Amino acid sequence: MSFRALRSIASLLSLCIAGPVLAQQATAAAAVVDNPYGLASLWLQSDLVARAVLVLMAVMSIGSWYVIITKLIEQARMGRHAAQARKHFWNAASVRAGANALAADSAYRFIAEAGIDATGKHEGLLAHIGLNDWLSLGIQRAVERVQASLQGGLAVLATVGSTAPFVGLFGTVWGIYHALTAIGVAGQASIDKVAGPVGEALIMTAIGLAVAVPAVLGYNWLVRRNKAALDEVRAFAADLHAVLLSQQAPKA
Repeated sequence: MSFRALRSIASLLSLCIAGPVLAQQATAAAAVVDNPYGLASLWLQSDLVARAVLVLMAVMSIGSWYVIITKLIEQARMGRHAAQARKHFWNAASVRAGANALAADSAYRFIAEAGIDATGKHEGLLAHIGLNDWLSLGIQRAVERVQASLQGGLAVLATVGSTAPFVGLFGTVWGIYHALTAIGVAGQASIDKVAGPVGEALIMTAIGLAVAVPAVLGYNWLVRRNKAALDEVRAFAADLHAVLLSQQAPKA
């Protein structure tokens, strides 16, 4: 047998061996490209209830991230206003001059002006209230307004963090119910008939957890940052109360 004939036989054998392997690889690539399962398939094959669950979780996720970002911006602004108050307010000649040196949207200016207004309105029936108590009431109301503003939106994070897993679980139960109903109608319970629909239904639970976890972490983080900001606000309010009371003492 000639060398050319041997080479032809070897080439034929290599094609016979590599052919099925290449065909299998091509089939796998096509399966990856045309994956019948996943989020796109879940949306296309789901009914109105399942789509409503997906839309609801998307709204929850967008809302929680919006709250987290806006509250971080607000807390950063509060930190800048605190630094401004420490630098300018206490070095002013009077409480009014110190308040005017602060930014118009500063919580510290709001509290200072509340204290100034309280000293100016201590007359008539209100004069029967002790000046110390009246100043405390006016400044404390302003502090509570600031606290309410800082806590705004945190209820959204708490709600999303506590309900998103259950919304996802509801979507999973609903999807499994319809998958099992379709399997029962078809009369086939093979693994390829069960794994796909059930796997798609379980995606709902995963989405619910993915929505809830950032909301819970963001809520705890923002609450801790709010506490630090409010501690500084309360310290400013206490010092302001003492200053205003001392300025009004000669008039008593």
